[in-house]
Amino acid sequence: VRAWHHTYGLPAVTTNCSNNYGPYHFPEKLIPLVIIKALAGEPLPIYGKGDQIRDWLHVEDHARALQVVFERGAPGRTYNVGGLNERTNLSVVQAICTTLDRLRPRAEGPYADLITFVADRPGHDQRYAIDASRIRDELGWTPQETFESGLEKTVQWYLDNEAWWRAIQARRYSGERLGLASKGA
Repeated sequence: VRAWHHTYGLPAVTTNCSNNYGPYHFPEKLIPLVIIKALAGEPLPIYGKGDQIRDWLHVEDHARALQVVFERGAPGRTYNVGGLNERTNLSVVQAICTTLDRLRPRAEGPYADLITFVADRPGHDQRYAIDASRIRDELGWTPQETFESGLEKTVQWYLDNEAWWRAIQARRYSGERLGLASKGA
């Protein structure tokens, strides 16, 4: 796309984003996986010590950013879209547990009791970060959701839309990590 912009004048902009979360997020990913496993009373796996850091961007904020870039972005420019919500994986899981404790308490006790530390993934990145200053400075965009407000909406969506994620599970997805090479391949 950049080559076509420079060579032929194609009016293109590029965006890069941090980790998205929100409704309809496939259950393989951390936030929906933890919500679904917690609701089932299953162990909540945390890789290593859970100290990997990610920036979290609510999907609605991402959509608003894409609209701003489409409408006002300078052709040829690249805009990073971040949520300004850096958290460790462990703190994300703990926040999900706290939210579930409030919205759907367990008779067996706090959801955080389900947290289980497992061996870290090989090559697991310690931190994903993004500098979103250009989209803020040039286009005036900043996220509207805090991590807490976005997480509350997300957890509530999964509580209200159980049929959606149960249908995915029924099609033979049971929470395993996808995309791993098999041994001997």
